Amino acid sequence: MGEWTIAVDRGACMGTGMCTSIAPDHFRLDGGTATPVKADVDPDEAVIDAAESCPMEAILVRSADGSVLAPQL
Repeated sequence: MGEWTIAVDRGACMGTGMCTSIAPDHFRLDGGTATPVKADVDPDEAVIDAAESCPMEAILVRSADGSVLAPQL
């Protein structure tokens, strides 16, 4: 299945902390906006849940082949 890549659009992020509460192992707040703890992670549904829960859709999760896993547009 391969690793997933997490990216956060810091310009769009409002720093609500939803992602840090849903997937604290994968996100932290840095300077009032979210940032991934690591850009490349093992597949984890909590990462998908965090991206889908982001009110600004600032989190992008891609599979190893580059396809977008979340958010579902």
